Amino acid sequence: MSPRGESTKQKLFEATLRLATEKGLPGLTVDEIAAAAGVAKGTVYYNFGSKDGLIDALLRYGVGQLAERLRAHAAEPDPVAALESLVDTGLEFIAGHRGFSQILVSELWRTPGQWQETLSLLREDIVSIVKEQLQRVADAGRLPPGIEVPTAAAGLFGTLLVVALDWQVFQPQRSRAEVREGIMLLVRGVARQD
Repeated sequence: MSPRGESTKQKLFEATLRLATEKGLPGLTVDEIAAAAGVAKGTVYYNFGSKDGLIDALLRYGVGQLAERLRAHAAEPDPVAALESLVDTGLEFIAGHRGFSQILVSELWRTPGQWQETLSLLREDIVSIVKEQLQRVADAGRLPPGIEVPTAAAGLFGTLLVVALDWQVFQPQRSRAEVREGIMLLVRGVARQD
C-alpha cells in the first residue's frame, strides 16, 4: 500500500472518529466524513466500498493497534505484574484514543449492532490476550479456586473499558496511575500475592 493511500485512510479514520464522537456512528453520512477528511466522496468508496466498510476497517484497525500493544506484556516474568502492565497499556491507549474507545464501548454493547459480527471477533481477540495473562496468574497458583478465567477475562476487559472512559469523561483530573491502581485493587482482591 502506498504512503499516500495510508495517509488518505488515516485522514478518513480520524474524520470518522471526530464525527462519531460528536454525533454517533449511525447518523454519519459519507458526505460528512469526506468533507471532514478534506477528500472527495468517491475517495471513501474507492478505499472502503461504503460507509459500513470504512467503519468496519476503522474498528479492525483500532482493535488491532490495541491488541498489538497489549501483547507486548506477555513475556514479563511475574504474571500479576504483567497483568498490571496490560491494564496500564489499555488505559494509555484509551486515553490517547478516546473517540475510538467511545465507539468501541457503544457499539460492543448495542444489541443488535450493525457491526456486531466484526466486533465479536475483535472482542474475542482482546479478551483472549487478557485471558492468557489471567491464565498465567492461575498457573502460578495465584488465583483462588473456582475463578473461571474466561469469565474473569471478559470482566476485566469490560472493567478496563468502562473505568477508562469514566476517567476520561468524568474524572480527568485523576492520573493514569491512580486509575490503574483502582483497577488493580480489584485484580489483587482476586489474585493472591506471593
